[in-house]
Amino acid sequence: MTAQAPNLGTAAEDYTRRWLKAGEIATTTLRDGTRIRYVRVGRGPNLILAHTVRTQLDLFQRVIPLLSPHFTVYALDLPGFGWSDLRPDAPKDEPTLRAAFRDFVATLGIKRPILAGESIGATLSLSLAAELGDAIERVFAFNTYDYLPGLERSNLLASIIIKSVRAPIVGPVFAALENRAITGGIMSGGFHDPRSLPADLLDEYARVGGRVGYSKAARSLLKALPSFVAARARYRAITAPVTLVWGDTDWATLRDRAGVEAAVPAPEVITLDRTGHFSALERPQAWADIIRAATTTTAAIR
Repeated sequence: MTAQAPNLGTAAEDYTRRWLKAGEIATTTLRDGTRIRYVRVGRGPNLILAHTVRTQLDLFQRVIPLLSPHFTVYALDLPGFGWSDLRPDAPKDEPTLRAAFRDFVATLGIKRPILAGESIGATLSLSLAAELGDAIERVFAFNTYDYLPGLERSNLLASIIIKSVRAPIVGPVFAALENRAITGGIMSGGFHDPRSLPADLLDEYARVGGRVGYSKAARSLLKALPSFVAARARYRAITAPVTLVWGDTDWATLRDRAGVEAAVPAPEVITLDRTGHFSALERPQAWADIIRAATTTTAAIR
């Protein structure tokens, strides 16, 4: 059953409703009082999408229309991202975000979901599957982000900005400097073809980045990235089938990828050609095909 919270206002719907022509844009309140924005659309098995660093559920704008005819699709803004509550002083480490993700599933009463995440969303999907065991149907982890350095590998601009944001004393100053140009410059290094980043989505990221407290929340996450590295140790407890998907030009090195593949019990591993870190935008049809093919096979076996 959906637990409704006070509406965040039209600002939280304006952009999303451009691409989500049908379906629900809503909020739910977690046990700690944090409001989470999410969308729900479609019919069929439950599928939850978890986004990357610095993005929000709109990252999946090209994926959701391809999946919603076959699944009940949920996508959420993690705490401190998008239009969910920022709570700048709250921790943004992996255990805290995983607990929020778990609470989101429980609050909405989503039964045996398929989890599909990109980047930190992939890490959270894997670590949550390890925690919930047979309550998770399957996991699709795209460009799992549980290694360092990561975002700094995007390009020289990212290396300079991210290291500066993490630094003591000057960190808050650099975090507050973020604007459309800086965000776009950093994110462009996460694409095989930077033209795959929609200009209006970059406008939306800039608009969200202007929310009071956003830069502080973002800095908290960047400082907490080592906790995502530590999460890899949890993967051995996963019992659900796992598909690991890598873009061939993702930030993860071959060694990083091998570490993830060794940590997950018997994963299926797929590499996408001409694909960077933000594969949901760059290869949406591949996303849909991979998820549909694996879930159709599982249903046939049963």
